[in-house]
Amino acid sequence: MTIEQLKAIVVVVIGLISVGISGLVLTRSIGLFGNGNGRNWSIVAIVIAVFSIYVGGRHLFDATGFFGTGYGQAGSIVSIVLGLIGVVLACLTLVRSRRAC
Repeated sequence: MTIEQLKAIVVVVIGLISVGISGLVLTRSIGLFGNGNGRNWSIVAIVIAVFSIYVGGRHLFDATGFFGTGYGQAGSIVSIVLGLIGVVLACLTLVRSRRAC
């Protein structure tokens, strides 16, 4: 396992954390799990997701070679996609919390 692959794995885990937080906050805002609007947690999830998108994009931009060469390009793409999913879910929560106020 190369350093580049390890970096990509860490960024994917960060993207998964943002999706997890966003999904949990969204289910709380709908009323399926607990109660509350979760506005602060959705902002935290957006920050984490944007960080995942930035670092994944930066890593993908800096990688040399093609897929399968050990530079973690597939992990970078997965982290960007997970970051985008986290942003969308957190933004849905923010929209729902504005209606509740």
